[in-house]
Amino acid sequence: MTAAIKEIGPTYTFNKGTAGFFIFLHVGALLALFPFAFSWSAVAVFFFLHWLTASIGICLGFHRYLTHRGFKLPKLIAYFVVFCGALACENGPIKWVAQHRMHHAGSDTERDPHSAKKGFWWAHFNWMLYTLPEFDDREILINYSKDFSNDKFYRFLDDHFVKIQVAFGFILFAIGGIPWVVWGVFLRIVMVYHSTWFVNSAAHYFGYKTIALKDDLSTNCWWVGIIAYGEGWHNNHHAFPKSAKHGLRFWEIDMTWMAICVLRFLGLAKDIKVAKLKSQTCETTSQKIFTGEIVEQAA
Repeated sequence: MTAAIKEIGPTYTFNKGTAGFFIFLHVGALLALFPFAFSWSAVAVFFFLHWLTASIGICLGFHRYLTHRGFKLPKLIAYFVVFCGALACENGPIKWVAQHRMHHAGSDTERDPHSAKKGFWWAHFNWMLYTLPEFDDREILINYSKDFSNDKFYRFLDDHFVKIQVAFGFILFAIGGIPWVVWGVFLRIVMVYHSTWFVNSAAHYFGYKTIALKDDLSTNCWWVGIIAYGEGWHNNHHAFPKSAKHGLRFWEIDMTWMAICVLRFLGLAKDIKVAKLKSQTCETTSQKIFTGEIVEQAA
């Protein structure tokens, strides 16, 4: 008799601390519905900090600069934009960058921390509620981010991003009271979370594909492109990860690219890598197909 061999899959451990933290933030965000937590100045703070922490911090700092090295920045400017990313409270730069590099190394496979093939909600946020050594082990994270993980400033942000957020909340409270804390911390963080998370979920389910990629579900999703400051042109990004510009066609609005252009104009962003699309007609179907290449734009 031959014994059946049972395949043993990865062991996921539910992370109560992360789940509790997410619930705490979402409940705090609901306070924005109450009059005592409202002021017009708080609304203004919300929109400014949403842009600063999501577009400048996460999209420009964590993603296009630190993860993919799509351009070069002076050290102090780099520290500033990455600090803004830490204020988004989506982990520190080392873990964020390492897990995103894992995502690209095995997009939508078992080697992807948030593979969309496991379901929309898994890709959106469920993957963060579980700890898996393959994706969360400190040594593995350091190995995926070894080009900058020895930097003391980045290590400080990685270790203390929650404490930094608490200190920031006290500063907002001192200036604008409870409304500034509710809108500038709780609601802002939750909205930044979901705009980022939709890149992992919606931009792997809805939209169109400009570049055909094998076993890769990434799409160009227009509404994610808007709320995530250009990150929703995700199929473009997966085709050309090092491109600092994600919106590659004239209608693909990319607000983070606009910010990079400002830095280039000021002489701060240099050696900028940009993808250029090339179109051709398929001989068998007569349909347009796209390829492309990375070119470097001098500052």
